[in-house]
Amino acid sequence: MSYPRIDFLYLDEKDMIEAGVMDMRYCVEVMTEVYDLLGKGDYVMGGKNHNSHGQKITFPKEPKFPNMPKDGPDRRFMSMITYIGGRFNVCGMKWYGSNRENLKKGLPRSILMVMLNDPDTGAPLALQSANLLSAVRTGAMPGVGAKYLARPDSKVVGLVAAGPISRTCFMGIAEVCKNIEKVKIYDIVPEASKKLASFIKERYPNIKEVEVTNSIEETVRDSDIVNAATSGKDIPYFKEEWLKPGVYMSLPASAIFDEDFIINRARNIVDNWKMYESYSQELKRPYAESLGQLTGYYLDWIHEGKMDVGIIDNLGDIVAGKIPGRKSEEEIILFCMGGQPVYDVAWGYAVYEKAKKMGLGKTLNLWENPHLY
Repeated sequence: MSYPRIDFLYLDEKDMIEAGVMDMRYCVEVMTEVYDLLGKGDYVMGGKNHNSHGQKITFPKEPKFPNMPKDGPDRRFMSMITYIGGRFNVCGMKWYGSNRENLKKGLPRSILMVMLNDPDTGAPLALQSANLLSAVRTGAMPGVGAKYLARPDSKVVGLVAAGPISRTCFMGIAEVCKNIEKVKIYDIVPEASKKLASFIKERYPNIKEVEVTNSIEETVRDSDIVNAATSGKDIPYFKEEWLKPGVYMSLPASAIFDEDFIINRARNIVDNWKMYESYSQELKRPYAESLGQLTGYYLDWIHEGKMDVGIIDNLGDIVAGKIPGRKSEEEIILFCMGGQPVYDVAWGYAVYEKAKKMGLGKTLNLWENPHLY
């Protein structure tokens, strides 16, 4: 029996850039569509509840075999698979390996690829370079959050941490918040703060003031929007008294707040609570320790009977019009987000469509009239 020819498109980093993978404005639009589909339920991810972040393999601390990798900081492989509906109507997966030792070799910590497949036949559509894809869609998340949750008159942004993710997060926020006048930046490495400050001054000349600060408190106080994107073991702690009434806090990374504030006074919004419920089936308690995000504390407090899951809202439900976004000018909103494969696959598909129209990439052949049996 013979089968029809199957080709797919390979898009390297240069192709992805030319096709618009760095277009933050369009990425925010696409991610808004994704949240609408999340709110409506038009997606499927892995795991028992169809909402798993992905499947991960780590290595033993003392391998018994000579070629097996040894456990180390950020050392893992992970597959993140999903179906996303709507106009995307595609299956796909982000696949990556991570190892902090890569930095000593002049490589990024993680090396990522995205694979897109026809949801009916399973045939491959595209294989894409995905480091930039992942970075941009990560930055778009705080932008979508700001679109629905930040006060429209927000003028001051505080950035806690000044690495590549802080940069793309600010880009996402700046796409939807057009009244920004001042940016405050804090990082434990002052040179990183200065580097990000230079980028913002050059890229956004309409912003009147960009200030490098000396502490988290100084960065957070009087800010209308705060983005915290730290990495490593130093998890920032935020006191309630530092937070301006009405502040929108974007939390793409770990953060610590007082339990009483979270449970009794904060507005708690997440990207997809079902994903964190999936984590609770996959990880061991205490979840805050194994998950490494504020949502881990949510899971622990819910398990301990301290927190009612009903006070946690999903951004998808807000975008889909099921529940209101900001309810008052004074409420303090925390938006917690983690990586979901729906983001990467949807953004990958949007860039793939543009690449096809532009004639970019290299067509690879899977088979041509094969006789498999």
